[in-house]
Amino acid sequence: MGSQTHDLRLPIIDFSEISNHNRRGTVVWESTKTQVFKALEEFGCFEAIFDGISHDLRDSLFSSLKELFDLPLETKVRNVTEKLYNGYIGQAKEVPIFESLGIEEPETFANLMWPHHGNIEFSNNIQAYSDKLKELDEIVRSMVLESLKLEKYMDEHMELTSYLVRVMKYRKPLKDESNMGLLSHADKNILTILQSNDVEGLEVQLKDDGEWFQVKFSPNSCVVMVGETFKVWTNKRLHAATHRVVMNGEKDRYSIGLFSVPKWDRIIKAPEELVDEEHPLFFKPFDYGEFFKYFLKEENINDKFALEKYCGVSTETL
Repeated sequence: MGSQTHDLRLPIIDFSEISNHNRRGTVVWESTKTQVFKALEEFGCFEAIFDGISHDLRDSLFSSLKELFDLPLETKVRNVTEKLYNGYIGQAKEVPIFESLGIEEPETFANLMWPHHGNIEFSNNIQAYSDKLKELDEIVRSMVLESLKLEKYMDEHMELTSYLVRVMKYRKPLKDESNMGLLSHADKNILTILQSNDVEGLEVQLKDDGEWFQVKFSPNSCVVMVGETFKVWTNKRLHAATHRVVMNGEKDRYSIGLFSVPKWDRIIKAPEELVDEEHPLFFKPFDYGEFFKYFLKEENINDKFALEKYCGVSTETL
């Protein structure tokens, strides 16, 4: 189960002709929608070719990440929020080469990291970048709901979530350190959209046989990945991708992720249309905030079956 299938690639889906203004009923929308749903059923993720972000914006933003993560630790740990997991993460003994910063409001974040003069270029770039990825997130989720013939839930589903941007650094490991940058897991949110610099390391586990393979990024592409909450909402029609980061080589890896996250007090449940004899209810409705508190307990945080144990209908779903 630990080997890699090096000749495999994620499905590559081109969104260059898709926008929120060019959608239902068009040939390109319908064709792309079919590809999206199939990929999220089989892999839980895909590579998106998305030209909404210019090369200049991407290059400027990734260049600034080195400056950000080179700031003193006492500066980075100021990034504290009331929401669990939204602030600074680092110094974990299991993955000492990993650091991450959550960005809820770009200008406030920049003023916190650079208190003497702020960093208007960084905050403007993060805002522009996240706005474009939010558009892609909404397009993908719309396509999923249309594929399931659940258009009537569209507004309710979109209103369910808020967004968080996280920037991440995986430094090259020291001589005696593990090269594990991020332990294997499935995200707990709705959708994750990831883009990285030219350093590889992201690996995805296949749904059927558990084999791992390394994700190869095309220039200016990103990976769209299903989180466990979307798996619950679709009553397991979608697969939540298990993934990890393994560092090899001599360069640091930087990545940016946009996470569509359920609002803290929202109840997550599958629509009644997705429950029938062939697809019994797999998960009981649950409060997302309460689940996340449960998940962050030391005994649960590395348990890949934490969600099933928390709200699974029966142990057969394991």
